[in-house]
Amino acid sequence: MLRRSETAISLGMARDKPWIFRTYAGHSSAAASNTLYRTNLAKGQTGLSIAFDLPTQTGYDSDDPLAKGEVGKVGVPVSHIGDMRTLFQGIPLDKMNTSMTINAPAAWLLALYVAVADEQGSPRSSLTGTTQNDIIKEYLARGTYIFPPKPAMRLTTDTIAFTTAEVPKWNPINLCSYHLQEAGADAVEEAAFALATAVSTLDACKARGAIPPEEFPKAVGRMSFFVNSGVKFITEICKLRAMGELWDEITRDRYGVTDPKLRLFRYGVQVNSLGLTEQQPENNVYRVLFSMLGVTLSKNARARAVQLPAWNEALGLPRPWDQQWSLRMMQIGAYETDMLEYEDIFDGSKVIEEKVRQLKSQIRDEMDRIANFGGTATQEALEYMKERLVVSNAARVEAIERGDDIRVGVNAYTETEVSPLTSGNGSFMTVDESAEAEQIAQLKQWRAQRDAAEVSKSLANLERAARGDDNLMPYSIACAKAGVTTGEWAATLRKVFGEYRAPTGVSVTGPARNDERIGALREEVEVVSGKLGRKLTMLVAKPGLDGHSNGAEQIAMRARDVGMAVTYEGIRFSPAQIVATARESKPHVIGLSILSGSHVPLAREVLTGLQKAGLGDIKVVAGGIIPPEDEAALKDAGVSAVFSPKDYDINQIMHVIIGLATPV
Repeated sequence: MLRRSETAISLGMARDKPWIFRTYAGHSSAAASNTLYRTNLAKGQTGLSIAFDLPTQTGYDSDDPLAKGEVGKVGVPVSHIGDMRTLFQGIPLDKMNTSMTINAPAAWLLALYVAVADEQGSPRSSLTGTTQNDIIKEYLARGTYIFPPKPAMRLTTDTIAFTTAEVPKWNPINLCSYHLQEAGADAVEEAAFALATAVSTLDACKARGAIPPEEFPKAVGRMSFFVNSGVKFITEICKLRAMGELWDEITRDRYGVTDPKLRLFRYGVQVNSLGLTEQQPENNVYRVLFSMLGVTLSKNARARAVQLPAWNEALGLPRPWDQQWSLRMMQIGAYETDMLEYEDIFDGSKVIEEKVRQLKSQIRDEMDRIANFGGTATQEALEYMKERLVVSNAARVEAIERGDDIRVGVNAYTETEVSPLTSGNGSFMTVDESAEAEQIAQLKQWRAQRDAAEVSKSLANLERAARGDDNLMPYSIACAKAGVTTGEWAATLRKVFGEYRAPTGVSVTGPARNDERIGALREEVEVVSGKLGRKLTMLVAKPGLDGHSNGAEQIAMRARDVGMAVTYEGIRFSPAQIVATARESKPHVIGLSILSGSHVPLAREVLTGLQKAGLGDIKVVAGGIIPPEDEAALKDAGVSAVFSPKDYDINQIMHVIIGLATPV
């Protein structure tokens, strides 16, 4: 049994409670994921963090043509209440703290969760957990949006109003700065964009009038945040202390919340994945550790829940053993070190206080700029924030390329012994290709066995409510209980609300560049363009449902800067749409960016389409988290070059692309 620390007792202090231990997990099927969750809980994990696959995240059923190759790859497919039952079989929901990383269809997944809790006999008032439900950062960084901002914010405010009334221990939204840092945001941008989104969300709740004024402070108190923490843990500590102080001021001064407990800055964290490297991946263990210190060392800014990435995430899908290694790091930090035995060790530090003061001033200035646009949900604000992220990420990438920002094992100290962790096969997990077919077969069986009349009735009621002003949560729960599927729920709302394409942040023209390497590449492009008889042209495309666009944006910007004509229209295009765009723009090279693990089937489909359209002479390159065996498969299929996270020098990538386009 764990005992209270003797050090804490001697100082007359109670030892601080450990944070909730989570690992972000889900794959293949609800049954396989349930086994993984119960295994992790048996190892001492104290909460669940559900990763959903891309079709679920974007509101498609597993048998939708757009879901092809994506089912079960980056998370668990949940197509209906039967899947949700299986996912939590043997896990009492009234005793579990569950975080669901879901955004555009957050109302739907919460409806499924509540419906299963009702079946289990778990009172809604007992449910604890979080729906991420931050649609603004989806437009900016993550890409799993569906609807335009206004109806999307309505869905968010409906979940907040519903949980305030019926699920009072639930966090209906995680204002998510995590993905902003992953997209290149610095500390000021990460904090300012997240806090500004929180303000826009609460303002929308007030304007909607769905929460009684006397209950509004409770809704404010359930607002939570999901932050990122990188290896520069002193800056991270200061960032979080600044966010906490600003949130206290905002909730007090803007919303009149008088109870200090309801003004607390409550946050969970996934530490940084952007900095994890494919080269010498064993070094990532230390990167994760230092990143964790940023959210655990300072008591007054300590995370309520922590989930750590695995050391091998730059290689592929982590195995259960890899997740266990991350879990053990948290447990050793909480139970073996003495960090929980003391009051905040940074209180009174002049260095910390000055950095926090500086950050608060800069964050306020950035929030004021966004407020002048009318809040984060306006088109002007979205375009401004997206462009800021793309530019900041470009600066980060270029600092690594130049060697100004040291990355051990990447641009410095690259000599290495052979790692026993990565030698041979099996250093990460792969999803069995049969999982998709099995999921589709089960989905078809589900549709055949349910009451079609009840499904039609519940969907009609949902559509009628969406066209009116009712809260959509009760109608969504009714749909869940009737057996409606994820795709049917989303399709009904697509019909009412329409769909949206977010800004790319990549302008047609860029600033003048004096970099010598850029200049040399421009000369190469001019020479090749002369041989081709027209400007060297590149189409950068993201096939499938993958919304991680950071890499594609940087490739498009650099290709533009070195003088190519570039077409980049954002995320989520089918292979057929990419072929149609190629027919119009006549590129010499197509660059496919795929980070969902579906690179092989999607690239093959694009290549087949190009051949059928008489465009087989166009060179195709691919980038993503692509293991060596898949690189070989892609090249066998006709892909001319393959790039992975180890290829950090974008200028070198440009040189390869220029070479491929050069006439023989």
